[in-house]
Amino acid sequence: MLNRRILRIKAMQAIYAYVQAEGSDYQLALDLISDRFAPDLMAIEAQDRRKLEGQKQIASLLFKEWYETRKFDTEEKDREILDATQAAVNFYQNSLRKDLKFFGNQMLTAAEEIYDRYLLTLMVGQELVNQIEGEEQKAATRFTERKDVNLRKLLDNKALQKLLSNKFLEQRVIRRNLSWAGEMEVIQKIYRNNLKKDEEVLAYLEIVEPTYEQDHELLKHIFKNVIFKDENLQTLFEEKDLNWVENKSVVKNLVNKSIKMLEENTDENLALLDLSASWEDDKAFFEDLYNETLKDDEKYEKMIAESVQNWDVERVALMDKIILKMALCEMHIFRSIPVKVSINEYIDISKVYSTPKSKQFINGVLDKLSQDLIASGAIRKSGRGLLDNK
Repeated sequence: MLNRRILRIKAMQAIYAYVQAEGSDYQLALDLISDRFAPDLMAIEAQDRRKLEGQKQIASLLFKEWYETRKFDTEEKDREILDATQAAVNFYQNSLRKDLKFFGNQMLTAAEEIYDRYLLTLMVGQELVNQIEGEEQKAATRFTERKDVNLRKLLDNKALQKLLSNKFLEQRVIRRNLSWAGEMEVIQKIYRNNLKKDEEVLAYLEIVEPTYEQDHELLKHIFKNVIFKDENLQTLFEEKDLNWVENKSVVKNLVNKSIKMLEENTDENLALLDLSASWEDDKAFFEDLYNETLKDDEKYEKMIAESVQNWDVERVALMDKIILKMALCEMHIFRSIPVKVSINEYIDISKVYSTPKSKQFINGVLDKLSQDLIASGAIRKSGRGLLDNK
């Protein structure tokens, strides 16, 4: 199942995308002003280009001042300038609202799609069985002797049969409307180029009466070394998931855990891994983390600036600032999460997603800020959050 670190990473990626979009919205708002005062090349009457340029400059300056202060206070009397500036402000604010909702929804979808990749990967087992059965049917109608590798024996693999008959997997696949229809070429390539040529699979076919342990080990091998190492499958997932490079390890871990769960004494009712132990709670966690971090962005920006003395906050790497703001937000609003847990989580995330020196920097800033905030009473913990953080 998806753990909280994965959800933190998804929230971080969504916040990063939002910040990037915010910069684009700002520039587009300025472009709107430029377009408003651009000379009309098709105009019949001559235009005062100097006046238009002056109006553009003033309107742009007014918008930039509003952007810095969020106040629209001016003695400007030119109605065209005021209307253009207000239109730019409205465009910018509307764009931000749309972006906030878009990247928030995209964040949720990204988390759910990790689970879909997990289910789809398990479903490859059924599709490979379908390929074997299809070849068996064709072979039954031939008059010539079959010369290629016959994988018929895999149909009797007891561990594979447990996977195919699992009710949990069947229900989740139906509920999430997942299918390999339309992508059968990828399955066929796994079957022809990988499964039929794999040395361990070929060695297994020579075993007269394999034990359950041998069946189970082969199934583990097929998913780990045949399916997950197929370049066509990985390319397909990369095309559908921009973050597949990091999500792959999560999916692989989920699949491997599920296959290991198929022990000899389990039946069709074995519960495999779900999206989350409590998806509604986890969903609320990272929706709040995303929304509240952005809502209090200015507050956290100021806190970071005050903590990094002799260092211009503008020079702090963007990803470092996002990680710091998320950590501060988490420490403030999630009272049941110990401060030390939050700090350690974001330090670990920084090791993968930020600069080589980010670990020490983030650790130092969060350690200082957390102590100050706890001492001032700004951070209050309850329940599990009161556990010793040392």
